[in-house]
Amino acid sequence: MKTIVYIGTSLDGFIARKDGNIDWLMKFASAEVFKPYEELTKRIDTILMGRNTFNKVLTFPSWPYKKKIHVLSKSLTQIPKKYKDKVTVLSLSPIDALKHLSKNGYSTIYVDGGSLIQSFLKDDLIDELIISKVPVLIGDGISLFGFLDSDLEFKHLKTESFSNGLVMSFYERQKK
Repeated sequence: MKTIVYIGTSLDGFIARKDGNIDWLMKFASAEVFKPYEELTKRIDTILMGRNTFNKVLTFPSWPYKKKIHVLSKSLTQIPKKYKDKVTVLSLSPIDALKHLSKNGYSTIYVDGGSLIQSFLKDDLIDELIISKVPVLIGDGISLFGFLDSDLEFKHLKTESFSNGLVMSFYERQKK
């Protein structure tokens, strides 16, 4: 089982404004920047998403995913009817969610959503980080990283820069 985080942050480390708004991030979307995401989607079997991120995705003008979505939530009970065949809710811990997905044939998981990423990092369940830094400071918002009980070391693999000023860094977890 491999878990991968692919996420964008402001220079000051926020993934969204306090209200979940990502307008500042969307300004940097381009075909050039989208290519690494397309490469990622070829590698993954499914997306494991947090409830808040799922709720944000529901506000998008169209459904952006080709892969099955699994929403990890203890409070979400219903999925809109038009997404029933695309989304499954799992009310499990991070490790139990991975066991469930593995048992159902999934081996490479894209983990998405601030709180979900933090809980996976806290349990040392992330194998790769792909983090885009957008050249904007937003001053306050939802932080990508939270408290950890111990250090997690990652090896820097590469950093790509794009014509719009965005930089994307790729890291791999260094297990002890």
